[in-house]
Amino acid sequence: MSIRAIAHLCLKTADLAATEAFYVGLLGFEKQFQFTRRGEVMGYYLRIADRVFLEAFSSPAPLSSTRNHSLSHFCLEADDLAGLRERLVEAGYEPTALKTGADSTLQFWVKDPNGIDLEVQQYTAQSAQFQGGDVEVDW
Repeated sequence: MSIRAIAHLCLKTADLAATEAFYVGLLGFEKQFQFTRRGEVMGYYLRIADRVFLEAFSSPAPLSSTRNHSLSHFCLEADDLAGLRERLVEAGYEPTALKTGADSTLQFWVKDPNGIDLEVQQYTAQSAQFQGGDVEVDW
C-alpha cells in the first residue's frame, strides 16, 4: 500500500460565490459537483486536474477561529504564468512580481478571496523538482 497523490485540499469560506469566481472564473478549475443541505448549496468540489480537487465549504466563522488555521499556503502549477498573473491583476487581485525561486522554478504569490496564500509555479528545465539536490534559500 502506498499514497498515490494529494486527492484534495479543503477550504472554508464565508463567500462561496467569490471563492468559485476566483478558482473557476480566473484559474480555470471546473466545478465537479456540489454539496447541498435541504436544497441549499453548502460546498462544492472543483477539479484542478485529473484526480486532483479543491473542496470548499461555507463557514460563517472567521478563518482564524477554524480548526484549519495552520495552513500556510498551497501551490498550483501553471503553464502560462505571465498570462495568469495578468488575468488576476485585471480582476483586481495583487499578485507579486514574477520571479525565479531558489528551486529555479518561476513563481508568483497571491491571496485568494479568503486570505489564503496561493503560490503559482511554472517549472523550468532547471527546476529542482526535476533535477533534485539541495536548494539553498535566503529567506
